[in-house]
Amino acid sequence: MRAAFLLGGAAFGEALVRVLVADADLMFGLTLCLLAVAGTVPLGLVRPLAAVVLLAAFGFLSLALLHVLTVGAAAALVMGLVRVASVWTQALALPFVVIALVRPTVVTVLLAAIVPAAGWAGVALAARKEALLHRAARKAVANTLVEHTARGERARIARELHDVVAHHISMIAVQAETARLTTPELPPLGAQRFAEIGDRARAGLTEMRRLLGVLRDDEDGTAAELRPAPQLNQLVDLLDDARQSANARLIVSGAPVPLDPGVELAAYRIVQEALTNARRHAPGAAVDVELRYGARLTVRIRDNGPGPANAAGHGLTGMRERAAAAGGTLRAGPAAVGGFLVEAVLPVEDQ
Repeated sequence: MRAAFLLGGAAFGEALVRVLVADADLMFGLTLCLLAVAGTVPLGLVRPLAAVVLLAAFGFLSLALLHVLTVGAAAALVMGLVRVASVWTQALALPFVVIALVRPTVVTVLLAAIVPAAGWAGVALAARKEALLHRAARKAVANTLVEHTARGERARIARELHDVVAHHISMIAVQAETARLTTPELPPLGAQRFAEIGDRARAGLTEMRRLLGVLRDDEDGTAAELRPAPQLNQLVDLLDDARQSANARLIVSGAPVPLDPGVELAAYRIVQEALTNARRHAPGAAVDVELRYGARLTVRIRDNGPGPANAAGHGLTGMRERAAAAGGTLRAGPAAVGGFLVEAVLPVEDQ
């Protein structure tokens, strides 16, 4: 609306100057001033389609009747065409092309070129705006997915934290209570200290479970049921699921030894994530899962597919973090004999 008034005032002033300079008659001056204002005011209409039709009509009348079009009216017409941003507005250029052919002057020829150019410029700007909005929407969806994935990963880590750490805290409470009850001739102060250790351990376990309920939600928004941490002897079930879509086999070498719960959980999750990646990036490829026991536990997962285009995905990053948290290392990349290889080396301690 402000642009319409500003352009209208400029067009009216320009019309007055033209009339005074040309010493035109009264009728010509009134008509020019009227068409100058009428050729700009429609720009303030709410409906841009109606506005641009009126702007084009008044502009054409000014050229046809008076052979003059004010700069303000021309600017209003260009702004209206850009705002409508429709291909069909090219039809509005036809009257200006005709008048340029009938009466070719600098003004008519310029308008015959500017009107369609303004229409196409509006279409291009609208397309760019739509592309930016679409890109922003896709980015928002991607951010939502990342946030959802991160929330799920935090929930799983919280679950595993409970499974691993709670076991040790529970053992502290049990051993403190056992020491208090089975140690003969234990001074009262010592018995009190053991009781305090047991109480502190149980309080810590309760607090951990409370925090777990805050960190972890299931799909319905309620606390999920506590589940025991998976163990390596459950890899058979994991491979059975993988065999539904591809050939998979488990190879165990060396004498299996008891592992720290955190190490065993890290090994299981690394195998699970590697199998998921194999299904995603190499569907139908055969997969070998090897557990090699020795001074350290070596976990190798190799498929004979093409492998991912790069080795920097979130899944591989998560596996490296799991291996590092358990005191080990992990490498991933193309295998020497073809396919893709994930190899983790984890510590083995006597349990």
